[in-house]
Amino acid sequence: MTQSLHDYFRHFIATVWLLNGLYCKVLGQVPRHEQIVETILGATYSHELTMLIGVLEICLGIVIYLNIQPKLIAIFQIGIIMSMNLLEFQLAQKWLLWGAWNILFATLFCLMIYLHAFVFKPIPKQA
Repeated sequence: MTQSLHDYFRHFIATVWLLNGLYCKVLGQVPRHEQIVETILGATYSHELTMLIGVLEICLGIVIYLNIQPKLIAIFQIGIIMSMNLLEFQLAQKWLLWGAWNILFATLFCLMIYLHAFVFKPIPKQA
């Protein structure tokens, strides 16, 4: 895999986290995210917890963009995504964008993260 294609995948993955964190949660442009948090964790602090999750997602996107510990971060992402989506599938399916199909898209995203970190190797630029 060429370096530029490898970087494209890294930037795409980072952008997913940045957009979900900033646009959907911190800026509150996708209210169903807070509804999911409320359904799972309760209404008392759902707004604050949604904001915190958004800020953490932004931080994760920055770490991915900066390419810090990519294999460790890939394992972390896969664990977070699958845990979150299984929990949402069980407790808040009515709020999911694609309902029961969400788990499929989450799995495909995890596969992309895995392939990027552990299978696809960038080809070094030659002088």
